[in-house]
Amino acid sequence: MVPEQHSDVILLKEIAELLNEETNMERMLGGAIDKLLQNSNFETAWIFFIDEKGKHRLVAQANLPDALEERDCRHLTKGGCWCVKRYHDGDLEKASNIIACQRIENAKAAHGKIGNISHHATVPLQSGKEKFGLLNIAAADTVRFSKDELALLESVAFQIGSAIKRIVLTKQEQELALVKERNRLARDLHDSVNQLLFSVTLTARGGIEMAEDEAQKSTFRDIQHLSQEALNEMRALIWQLRPKGLESGLIDAIKAYGEMLGLSMETKVTGVIQLPSRTEETLFRIAQEALNNVRKHAGTSAAQIYVTITPTDVLLVIKDEGLGFSPAHGAIPSIGIQSIRDRAKAEGGTADWSSELSKGTEILVRIPY
Repeated sequence: MVPEQHSDVILLKEIAELLNEETNMERMLGGAIDKLLQNSNFETAWIFFIDEKGKHRLVAQANLPDALEERDCRHLTKGGCWCVKRYHDGDLEKASNIIACQRIENAKAAHGKIGNISHHATVPLQSGKEKFGLLNIAAADTVRFSKDELALLESVAFQIGSAIKRIVLTKQEQELALVKERNRLARDLHDSVNQLLFSVTLTARGGIEMAEDEAQKSTFRDIQHLSQEALNEMRALIWQLRPKGLESGLIDAIKAYGEMLGLSMETKVTGVIQLPSRTEETLFRIAQEALNNVRKHAGTSAAQIYVTITPTDVLLVIKDEGLGFSPAHGAIPSIGIQSIRDRAKAEGGTADWSSELSKGTEILVRIPY
């Protein structure tokens, strides 16, 4: 039983303090539902984030019965259900008792019992008109929750929604600051180091024409070659800091970057490209890294880019017919490929590759959106 002195007002205040202090989304959500369960009659809880297409993602859970928790909460993460559908259709505006839960029924069918839980209540997480997902709660031998319990659930959901919005805004501000800093560094590099390298290249060219001794000409040629290589590297770095061309489309930007590196580009697109800006930039950064690897390590001046768009994800394939590699089992062949894997993973995607000596390399990236 919940201690009598621990009123709903005190609980809401404690949850508000926890939400205001925490900046990590997963820890914040987990801490909030833990606090709710410790000081209420609710016994288990889980939170879905739901995107504009109605696709849900389990982001937090607490004290789940074994049947719901087994195999990475497969009954909660797979398939559809009534509450998510009502949320996506815009019919779920407040805390509601759910008469039948398809996920609970599926878990029962697979395991025979689910810790005396048969029903749950659900409430949308939102801030103003912006919605983020659902908070679901349940308790053993409870078919319906009271009006007071639903009112408490709505208050907690309002606090969580406001905290999510705060973290989203903070991340947007951080990303904007990062973009501004990248642009500043790109301008500084272009106006200083880039111009100095260009001057060295011109000076070396003049030295070649003016020198009479062949040894001096050879030295100036080496200087010109090295400074031109450094200038190409600097231009590539500036591109990575400030990706010009994305305003004209992802494929055009990738082609322009590859051509700037001196690569002959072949591209093919299947499906209509209409991606979120964050996904688009992630794919561009991954393509940059892959094309840099082709220029530096593949021993070829040609690359192929294939992009396939489905209703749920985008597949990016980067191929070359260069030297290839034969890494040890499970080993990652370069820092560049590890960077590609990390970028894809950060967006909930995957990155794999295949390669053979003298037969080239193929990198396959899949990112949901």
